Amino acid sequence: MLFEPQFKQGTLIKRYKRFLADIELSDGSQITIHCPNTGSMRNCLFPGEAVWYSTSDNPKRKYPNTWEQHQTDAGHIIGINTGRANELAAEAIKEQVISELSGYQTQRREVKYGSENSRIDLLLEDPQRGLCYIEVKSCTLLEQGQGYFPDAVTSRGQKHLRELMEMVSLGHRAVLLFVVQHTGINCVSAASHIDPDYSRLLKQAYQAGVEILAYSTELSPAGAKLTKSCPVKL
Repeated sequence: MLFEPQFKQGTLIKRYKRFLADIELSDGSQITIHCPNTGSMRNCLFPGEAVWYSTSDNPKRKYPNTWEQHQTDAGHIIGINTGRANELAAEAIKEQVISELSGYQTQRREVKYGSENSRIDLLLEDPQRGLCYIEVKSCTLLEQGQGYFPDAVTSRGQKHLRELMEMVSLGHRAVLLFVVQHTGINCVSAASHIDPDYSRLLKQAYQAGVEILAYSTELSPAGAKLTKSCPVKL
């Protein structure tokens, strides 16, 4: 995935009101940008660190710039825009980077499913292999060398796990895919210290037959792509 045009750089001043952040540009001026991440971003909020942002030409947007990436003092790049995770996953499946999900005839996005009125991120279909429901989650929390999801309590994420288990019970394939948008994360685990209910449901989903995958991401202001499988610890 190439970013056209390439992201521009600034320096973080602060994030506030959940969806806004102030940054300083190289000429000393300050702008407010949109933060497309509903999580706590607890390891991405340090003033003075580098950020990269994109610019929309949509005249209806109050804040045309979007926070896309963040660089920590340790040099790690973090993908802030959770919406990119779905795009990266769709692209990687199409290019057969994710071997576990290759071989399906068609791919659709945001398809309604389940008894709790959800929309699946990706639905793979094949006359011989049947249906494969894929829920994509962006993993960006790094603590003491370990990657965790979620970084805040997520009732929505819990609902998605229940929906995936329901699909398995109906005879379909169901997959939870962690897109690791943090270059310092080499292993993913459920954040039981943040959301114990999600951790419990994740183990239950695995035991019920939901497949759990994680893939690392190569990130830069010029582009991003999924690269290789990443271990998941339950």
